[in-house]
Amino acid sequence: MDEQEILGRIETLVNEEHDLEGTADHALTDADRARRHHIEIALDQCWDLLRQRRARRSAGLDPDDAQVRPVNVVEGYQQ
Repeated sequence: MDEQEILGRIETLVNEEHDLEGTADHALTDADRARRHHIEIALDQCWDLLRQRRARRSAGLDPDDAQVRPVNVVEGYQQ
């Protein structure tokens, strides 16, 4: 997945997240809350992949060698 594909995926996920957030929390179903959580994780993975690709390119390495990291790795980062 190249940068444009990643950015397109991020845009799609953000739009879906905004649609869900447009619904008052009390009106969200369990499925909606689960989907929102899945979206948040997918966004974290996309941003991580994008950062990896850019870092590899800056270091003179092949950005195509960057890979999506597992959820437990991406979600374990300290902010």
